[in-house]
Amino acid sequence: MVMGEFQSGQSVSRLNSMRSLERLIRRGMKNSNNKTEQRRNVCLGLVNANQYEDFHLENTADCFTKCSESRNESCDLENLQRYWLKFEYHLLENPTSIVNMSFLKAAVQNISTHISEDLFFSLMPSQVPGLVTEDEHEHPDRVRLPRSLFESLQENRSEVLLAITILDVGPGNLFKGPQLSLQDGSRVLNNRLVGLSLGSIPVRRLAEPLEITFSHQHLPPNMALSCVFWDATKGDWSSMGCSTELRARKTICRCDHLTFFALLLKPILDQATVQSLIRISQAGCGASMIFLAFTIVLYVVLRCCWQRFKSEDAPKIHVALSLSLFLLNLTFFFNMGYGPQLSGATCRARGAVFHYFLLCTFTWMGLEAFHLYLLVIKVFNTYFGHYFLKLSSVGWGLPALIVFGTGTADSYGRYTIRDKSNVTTLELCWFQEKTDVSVLYVTVHGYFLVTSLFSAVVLGLVAWKIFTLPRATAGKEHGPNWKGVLTVLGLSSLVGATWWLAILTPLGWSTIYIFALFNSLQGVFIFCWFTMLYFPSRSTVAFSSSVPRADQVHTMSHE
Repeated sequence: MVMGEFQSGQSVSRLNSMRSLERLIRRGMKNSNNKTEQRRNVCLGLVNANQYEDFHLENTADCFTKCSESRNESCDLENLQRYWLKFEYHLLENPTSIVNMSFLKAAVQNISTHISEDLFFSLMPSQVPGLVTEDEHEHPDRVRLPRSLFESLQENRSEVLLAITILDVGPGNLFKGPQLSLQDGSRVLNNRLVGLSLGSIPVRRLAEPLEITFSHQHLPPNMALSCVFWDATKGDWSSMGCSTELRARKTICRCDHLTFFALLLKPILDQATVQSLIRISQAGCGASMIFLAFTIVLYVVLRCCWQRFKSEDAPKIHVALSLSLFLLNLTFFFNMGYGPQLSGATCRARGAVFHYFLLCTFTWMGLEAFHLYLLVIKVFNTYFGHYFLKLSSVGWGLPALIVFGTGTADSYGRYTIRDKSNVTTLELCWFQEKTDVSVLYVTVHGYFLVTSLFSAVVLGLVAWKIFTLPRATAGKEHGPNWKGVLTVLGLSSLVGATWWLAILTPLGWSTIYIFALFNSLQGVFIFCWFTMLYFPSRSTVAFSSSVPRADQVHTMSHE
């Protein structure tokens, strides 16, 4: 019996041991899975935190390209930026270490506080930073540290450790910040950051600033160069305490503190260009407002004189677009009259109103394309009850919701355009400079892109029908179809084809002038089209063979 109890106890012990072993195996598998999952999420900035061996540096550096706008990667820019900012502290804890990697060059220098002259360090991206002579031709990229910086530290120490870092941050989003818009060509020169640090010793408000020289070839025209440092508290670039001296093939940055520095390239508008564009826009918008008012008056007259005109939807949509454009041009004129005496609340209200009518214009141009799609492409089974009322709720209501959401985020305020000398060339009420750039991209650029693509597709289909159907029915073509060309041009003014020229503006200043001219005259084009299409004259008969008549819209919409 004792033997049985012993065997039974032994069996229980074996069973417990097997269960413990099973738990250990499961725990090991779980840890292994966790490590695998962590390796996949390096760009969240937590896996390699505070680890600076070569493997971890290269592993984290992959995020310079992975964290870009063109790829859908899980990235935490704040953690990753903090990782690289802390790298200098790691260097100072290991003063004998030298880093020589393709994306990172770094070294630590032991410097006496009793030096008798300024120190120069090479910042060539192909070599590790080191002490060099003052010869600027031999070392075009360099930093000059004034001896007064080290003399100010003599009371507390006889030597200090200086960490110098050259970091290539790549084309992605790291160390770009809200100031830079990758879409408009803004960037960090050569994607290169220069870091200077004395570790825990704070260096601010130097009596004699340090100098960093960035060499460069001829830069693209109309790009402003500005010396900046990375403000870790704001997560953005700042120029406070720095000055910029532009020369032929180099730029000298002078700053009164130590941190990470870079040279930013941003598009500029000089005073003469801004004034020219303003005059062109004001003249065009003034002419558009006059003709848009004529369009609205003509609609009222035709509505009173032509009974059938009251029930048609197409002219109502044209007039709604004309009204939104008229109000947009009107707010544009008021916005150009911004003055320093204007209160912040008034400027925010102006910015919100301008944004609202801009979105209304985009929306009604999209609705014009939608109506054209029903009229020419879909044709059948297009009955909608209270059709124009539903369109109006979208045309005026959707922009109101967007502006309300944007306004609650405190996005509107003073917007300043500066030239290459950092002199203000224009101030207006729009999205204020501190606003998250994604808000502007989503609510303006993205909204415009969606409506424009839809309008372009519809206009292309309509043009295809206009130019191909007559050939199919007649069997042959007698010369160019000029009526079809004029019809497509008229319809293009309704769907906002003049706004599509904005895509060409990065090509040069000539395209900017063309965009400002044609886009500001959209109201004139709409009036011409409205007159030819609806004014009772021979033009109505001439165009009826190329585009469906307006009274057919009512039939498709409501019958």
